[in-house]
Amino acid sequence: MISRSLRTFRFRPLHRLGDRPRRSSTLAIDDYVANSHILHRALNHRPVEIVSGSGISFTLSDGRTMIDASSGPAVSCLGHHRPEVAQAVADQINSIGYVYSVGYTSKPAEELASMLLRDRPGGLSKAMFFGSGSEATDGAVKLVTQYWKEKGQPQRKNVIGRMQSYHGNTIGALCVSGHQSRREMYSDWMSTNVSFVDPCYSYRAKPEGWTDEQYLNHLVAQLDAEFQRLGPDTVSAFIAETIPGTTLGCVPALPGYFKAVRELCDKYGALLMLDEIICGMGKTGTMHAWEQEEGFRGPDLQTIGKTLGGGFVPLSAVLVHEKVFDALAKGSKSLFHGHTFQAHPTACAAAIEVQNIIKRENLVENCRRMGAVLEKLMQTEILPLPLVGDVRGRGLYWGAEFILDKKTKKPFPVKDNFTGKVLSASLDRGLNLLGNLGKCGPIDVEHVMIAPPYIVTEEELVKLVQLLKEAIIKASEPYL
Repeated sequence: MISRSLRTFRFRPLHRLGDRPRRSSTLAIDDYVANSHILHRALNHRPVEIVSGSGISFTLSDGRTMIDASSGPAVSCLGHHRPEVAQAVADQINSIGYVYSVGYTSKPAEELASMLLRDRPGGLSKAMFFGSGSEATDGAVKLVTQYWKEKGQPQRKNVIGRMQSYHGNTIGALCVSGHQSRREMYSDWMSTNVSFVDPCYSYRAKPEGWTDEQYLNHLVAQLDAEFQRLGPDTVSAFIAETIPGTTLGCVPALPGYFKAVRELCDKYGALLMLDEIICGMGKTGTMHAWEQEEGFRGPDLQTIGKTLGGGFVPLSAVLVHEKVFDALAKGSKSLFHGHTFQAHPTACAAAIEVQNIIKRENLVENCRRMGAVLEKLMQTEILPLPLVGDVRGRGLYWGAEFILDKKTKKPFPVKDNFTGKVLSASLDRGLNLLGNLGKCGPIDVEHVMIAPPYIVTEEELVKLVQLLKEAIIKASEPYL
């Protein structure tokens, strides 16, 4: 019997959402945007030009210096100036800048793949390199499709994802994403073979009075029920972010969640896809965030990106378990998916240098050490603020969730855009942060994320958290 409180917090399937387009803004179009030949992402205000960067900061065209507390969208893991990476790019271009991946390969692509997979983490043994994280998600979904056809089970067409998830902004990636507002505009294109279950979000979605164990058991039972509803032999894969980013704000799953999910996928033969495009590659204190789950053997497919190339080049990857490769090797002996710029040698050369720097300077360990400092600062400086309901994260990957009433966990009205107020106050203080992007799902989550470059120092963490605290206090004034 499901309790009343659970029904209150129940995530609603996204296919039930209306497909009415959002109203366009009534604000005037900015003159700069109107005259620019770039189609900018916001039409009613002028984008600010960044002219240079150094360390964890960048400089604007008006002379202001901003502390980049989020590494852009959790990308610039080495900060904003690395001559060694620039030299690696130049050297590769001066050798050969582009290699077509059909029938050809390059030393940088081979070396980067070996660097990432030499130890075969969790059985992952092959890599496909693309440009954006969205491309990686598309590549992973297409590989799942090919895998089951190679295995002689073409009926496995269904994918199960999680509500309030985000796996990319191409049509294919959006189809498996549970990001409400980003799906809504393209509802006519959304696939009908993707369904969604609840994410593991105990702060707001766990019913009052339930223990973590009860909540975890409910989530596992819900996923099991979705397998049964669809027919277990029709499910190709379950996809989830190991630690969600902009939709929920750095929410680690309860201990045991991914182990249980892995066991359920194995029980029904489905593949497990983990999205670590934003949370992976050392940010949480281990190279892969899933390595921190006790008793968990790893995914069948894993997407990575962002900090793979450190933002110096566009680069993402799909890491592939050996069993998936074996199915292709025993079947068609071909990979049907491909891109013109797949395994781009210049991008791979840049990523090799980025990963060499991370290893040489012991920056994953720095993520662990500075992560402990950041955790303490978030707990002591940010969590006690009246409108901060929760802080959570791992390593240098933390979020702060804002709530109108801490006792009842009453959220802010969406129209208030409280996160926007915090971001604006932060910018006024020279601090760049990442916040939630639109309405992500049934539960409105107002939050900001801190994901500074891996080179950050304790002194810099103290300063940026203090600036965040000042910004939250400023944005809170009308409510207190």
